[in-house]
Amino acid sequence: MNFPRILKKRKGYIDRIKPFMQKSVAKVLTGQRRVGKSFLLYQLIEEILGEEPDANIIYINLEDFAFSSLQTAEDLHSYIISHSKEKVKNYIFIDEIQDIPGFEKVIRSLLLNEDNDIYITGSNAKMLSGELATYLSGRYIEFKIYSLSYSEFLEFHGLTESETSYELYSRYGGLPYLCESAVEL
Repeated sequence: MNFPRILKKRKGYIDRIKPFMQKSVAKVLTGQRRVGKSFLLYQLIEEILGEEPDANIIYINLEDFAFSSLQTAEDLHSYIISHSKEKVKNYIFIDEIQDIPGFEKVIRSLLLNEDNDIYITGSNAKMLSGELATYLSGRYIEFKIYSLSYSEFLEFHGLTESETSYELYSRYGGLPYLCESAVEL
């Protein structure tokens, strides 16, 4: 798996998620597109690999054409099972899971095995609504991911607090991908 070269940490979110790592509950990161949910997954993977270099990481990005063969809940389940190992912790990361109809059945099934540690992201109305509670009924914890706060914006761009910095934040907003964009700050 190739990580982006520069990962700017969102420590506040990582610190909120850490107590639930290696627990038999799905960690669900929801939020609008481009707020950094995928990058948080990368950071969580880095955390795991830092403590467990040989960890069995199963990463699926459903926006990546490499995973275009995963169209159904059955496809997703088969892929994960074929990449899982017995008697070790399987760290399962699924980015943009809402693209798979019936994904909740896969997650519920995977949660039956205590060796599975599951992290998923989603960004559509279904994932952002209360329907998630019905689908996973008590088997998940949701982390709502927001765009950068003003202090995060300053940190990400290496700026100090000033009127100019605030004008830039007001103009461009707090979407993390702006850090990598052509916008000259």
